[in-house]
Amino acid sequence: MQNMGSILVFGASGQLGQCLARVAQDRNTPNLVFLPEAQANILNTEALAALFAQHQPSYCINCAAYTAVDKAEDELEMARKINRDGVVNLSKLCGEHGTVLIQISTDFVFAGTGNQPLVETDAAEPISVYGLTKLEGEQVIADHTDRYFILRTSWLYSEFANNFVKTMLKLGREREELRVIWDQVGTPTYAIDLAGCILTIIETQNQQFGLYHYSNEGLTSWYDFAVAIFELSQTTVRTVPIRTAEYPTKATRPLYSVMDKTKAKTQLGVAIPHWRASLQECMSRLD
Repeated sequence: MQNMGSILVFGASGQLGQCLARVAQDRNTPNLVFLPEAQANILNTEALAALFAQHQPSYCINCAAYTAVDKAEDELEMARKINRDGVVNLSKLCGEHGTVLIQISTDFVFAGTGNQPLVETDAAEPISVYGLTKLEGEQVIADHTDRYFILRTSWLYSEFANNFVKTMLKLGREREELRVIWDQVGTPTYAIDLAGCILTIIETQNQQFGLYHYSNEGLTSWYDFAVAIFELSQTTVRTVPIRTAEYPTKATRPLYSVMDKTKAKTQLGVAIPHWRASLQECMSRLD
């Protein structure tokens, strides 16, 4: 990594930010500056400008986001401020400083009504406020810079922060029976793997900018994901498959959001593990 300037990480206290710190430490990746929300609010343009002036970053990784999917249905304005306006602020500064922006997005930009793996050129038709505001965040970037990577990911989990895996382990210990949705199909993503993909882009100084899909390989339902978690942890809880209609939520979720990773594998040069292998790796770190 010759002549590499600082790498600013916004939203560093969240799950992906913590995973980036772990992987950067494992790889001895230099120059990462982790900026928790309290120090670096992406809505505070003056503070952002000062940070860019101070660090003159080569890369900006935006892990900051409004991710409370159901709550967003009642807080459109706040979700839009963070997921769209915050991205505008960062992409403007990236354009001005020649900084490469790495923006994290989501499978929730899709309606999820199909049954074929989704490619980057498929129509994005969000069915929730969260998905809409994340899509708006994608769309504003090219107005301010052409040096960017947008990585759409799905079903993120790790040993850090709150996520499905840790919730299932907790509930599995506390309850005799769990009812889990089986008719929503997608792919879990180990956030450590996503962090590795991000650092590979930086370490190789990849210039093939644009939109990419990144999740682990394979596909599953939330129910089968939960069963795999309980098998690996040897948790003896009765797991009952239910339909989405039996577990109503404020926000509508895509029923099928499996993403095709061919572009990421060929243009970013990343090897992507199967979700079961990555789940096993995560579980071994949770022991």
